[in-house]
Amino acid sequence: MLTKLRQQLQNQLTKENLIEGGKFFALLNLGLFATAVGIALFKTPNHFAFGGTSGLSIVLSSLFPQWNVGFFMWVVNAVLVVLGFVFLGVRSMGWTVYSSFALSFFVSICEAIWPLTAPLTQDVFLELCYAVILPAVGSAIVFNIGASTGGTDIVAMILHKYTSLEIGRALLVSDLAIVLAGAALYGPATGLYCILGMVLKTTVVDSAIESINLRKVCTVVTTNPGPTREFIVNELKRSATEERAEGSYTHEEKWVLMTVLTRAQAQHLRRFVRRHDPHAFITIVNSSEIVGKGFRSV
Repeated sequence: MLTKLRQQLQNQLTKENLIEGGKFFALLNLGLFATAVGIALFKTPNHFAFGGTSGLSIVLSSLFPQWNVGFFMWVVNAVLVVLGFVFLGVRSMGWTVYSSFALSFFVSICEAIWPLTAPLTQDVFLELCYAVILPAVGSAIVFNIGASTGGTDIVAMILHKYTSLEIGRALLVSDLAIVLAGAALYGPATGLYCILGMVLKTTVVDSAIESINLRKVCTVVTTNPGPTREFIVNELKRSATEERAEGSYTHEEKWVLMTVLTRAQAQHLRRFVRRHDPHAFITIVNSSEIVGKGFRSV
């Protein structure tokens, strides 16, 4: 009997691991593909070389026009992966190797399907917005699952290991060098757009990660916790933390229920409480980082 239960538990864990692994792989490729679309359709035609392997590849493809950006991304990423193996070791690279070559592959596919010799529109700022937003959202998806887009991240990790530079500053140094090269090659106007894009990219990535992780922390103060508790557990399939409390003015005994929900679940809870417990007090606040069982692992 115990052997059978143990086998069932192992099978369940294996199934859950496969599901989690499939979700991780799908999100990783989604983020890389979004980044590739932004590079091929918006960054490359406008010469927006604001850092990363894509920025370096844009500069190199202008210097050597017989090869496109996708080709140079393969070359640059291959060189960086070799440097990563030499200076960081195989174990330190992890998914960075896959991300580096998968991003190069997606860029090459986009260039083959949508070959562009000029920008899609005549509005440079509009093009800049999409050149920033698509790769930033893609990077946010990848960073949020604990992976990396590769490329100059490898340079930053090497600089961080062998110098006193922090990873963020190391990335800024490598990206700034590429931006300055782009400014010298394409002129001051494009250079200024590249600097603006580099600054905006960091802000958009942070905002996108916060938006992906956004949850609602709901606190319900009530004299009758039963219906709300049942609704949270049975209908929303979440748990809650309860504690006894006392009203400061009336000294009436109350119960405080605290739970963390998605946006949609929080709206369902708000409507339920208003309908079934109109005298209850409810607060709903945003939280961009929830660590614990059922959310992000510690």
